[in-house]
Amino acid sequence: MEDSNELIQRKSWLNRNWKWLIPSGCLTLLILFGLFIGGIFYEVTSIIKDSEAYKESMTAVQNNKLVVEKLGSPIETDGMVSGNVTSTNDVRTCDVQVPLKGPKGKATLFVVGEKRGKWKYREMSVYIESTNEKIDLLQK
Repeated sequence: MEDSNELIQRKSWLNRNWKWLIPSGCLTLLILFGLFIGGIFYEVTSIIKDSEAYKESMTAVQNNKLVVEKLGSPIETDGMVSGNVTSTNDVRTCDVQVPLKGPKGKATLFVVGEKRGKWKYREMSVYIESTNEKIDLLQK
């Protein structure tokens, strides 16, 4: 009669669960990468939206009667703000495009300027999509 006291060797956790470990590990890496990219996007967008140039241009849009007439009120941002705001020494520059929407339509705000003490804008205009009209916000 053989000895039945032999130990049965069990497989390790990794040997039993490798089919789940590899896909879940890959999924975790994809999720972390997506969160990283989303965090960078959020940070860049908030830097632009916190700039004085953005705030001043949005105030100009809200106070321009022709833009309010074309887009309706309230006018809000619609989607991703693009462009850049840079600072070198004491000189700040901006080149920003802001998608806008109102109850009557959509538009894009273009802002190009430089700050040496105070912002001086080369361009601050709104392009109305439905009428292909450009409204210059710098004209008084």
